[in-house]
Amino acid sequence: MSTLYIRMPSKAAAENAGHWTGLPCPYAVAADNGRVETSGVEPLSSLSAEVARAQRVVLILAASDVGILQVQVPPISAARLRAALPNLVEDQLISDPAECVLVASGSGGVRTVGVIQRAWLDLLSRSVLAAGARNVAAVPAQLCLPHEEGIVSAGLALYEGDIDLAIRLSGQEGIGVPILPDPPAAAAPEVIEALIAVAPHASVRLYVPPSDLDAYRAALAEHAAAPRIELLEDDWQHWIAGAAAAQWLNLMTGVGMAAAPAIDWRAWRLPLVLAGAMLAVNVLGLNIEWWRLRSETDSLRTMMSQIYRTAFPKDPVVDPVAQMKQKLAAAKRSAGQPAPDDFLALAAGFGDAWSSSAGAAGGAGSQLAALDYKDRGLLVRFKPDAKPSIEQVRNALSARALSVSAVPGQGGAQVWQIRSEK
Repeated sequence: MSTLYIRMPSKAAAENAGHWTGLPCPYAVAADNGRVETSGVEPLSSLSAEVARAQRVVLILAASDVGILQVQVPPISAARLRAALPNLVEDQLISDPAECVLVASGSGGVRTVGVIQRAWLDLLSRSVLAAGARNVAAVPAQLCLPHEEGIVSAGLALYEGDIDLAIRLSGQEGIGVPILPDPPAAAAPEVIEALIAVAPHASVRLYVPPSDLDAYRAALAEHAAAPRIELLEDDWQHWIAGAAAAQWLNLMTGVGMAAAPAIDWRAWRLPLVLAGAMLAVNVLGLNIEWWRLRSETDSLRTMMSQIYRTAFPKDPVVDPVAQMKQKLAAAKRSAGQPAPDDFLALAAGFGDAWSSSAGAAGGAGSQLAALDYKDRGLLVRFKPDAKPSIEQVRNALSARALSVSAVPGQGGAQVWQIRSEK
């Protein structure tokens, strides 16, 4: 798992450039443990391969593009707060709230609200999504600076002579100050003057690119506020740690589904291909087996029909198996052999089972009231006061290929139905 961090240019710098995606963007690719694997400065248009390869893309937005507001809110639900935010921050904004992305965080009566122009954030998100990003977050640069109680942190972003100064005033407060030095050599003194104006009495830690450290040391040496301002070399480690800690104000959550994590289909490509191949092989095998069984069924049916036509050439063949059973039963009856479901065969089988079962012991034969034959079944009616056990007779009947079941009787008397299982 890797995360790509990109420090995006400010909207003002993008408007001054002919093609904003050609502006240099500092970037770093970090592992899960925060270790920087690669870093550099490239235009966004040249980072497509890194964007597509990263599991997550974090946009560090220019501080001057994001407003951090502290808003007093009533005790309402999150859904109602989202609907009420435009009215709550309207008096603190210069632009129309409808044209801005508003993201509130925190709890209690005072909430921290991040504000950025919707069109600009949409443009940034569409650019990285078009390059293949699957999971995008966007955090303000001022909240990615290191925070220590009582100390103001500041960092620089340079875009072809323009400077975007990010200042973190507290844990949840920060601002961005755009600086256009004229001439460019006056950049360091103007940055120091801006810091003194924003934090006139606090101690300041200013993170400066290594190439500009000498210029800022010289500017501080000539300024009375030098003891309050500490110069530190800028590096990616504190930006990565700060961006991870600033996820509580992810502005992409206000854009909609563009920031939602997408499935990395590339990682699933081989398993899906193998699953599809296995499914195709199984379906093909099942179809082959079905065709084979169907062919055997047709052959058996044809063979049985031919055997029946040979034995009975004048009869039409509809169901050769059922017709053959009927012919065999008729032939047995003609020869004097009773069919398994004839009255005599059923009565003889029941009488034999009844006399041999434990239920018939002790002169239980006097319990019988009548024997009837109906619908190829033998109905055994018992006297009203008889209490025979059907379970004691069932096994004896089953041994003679007969089944027994209780049927509704009259006057409280039991009635059993005996049928052939053949």
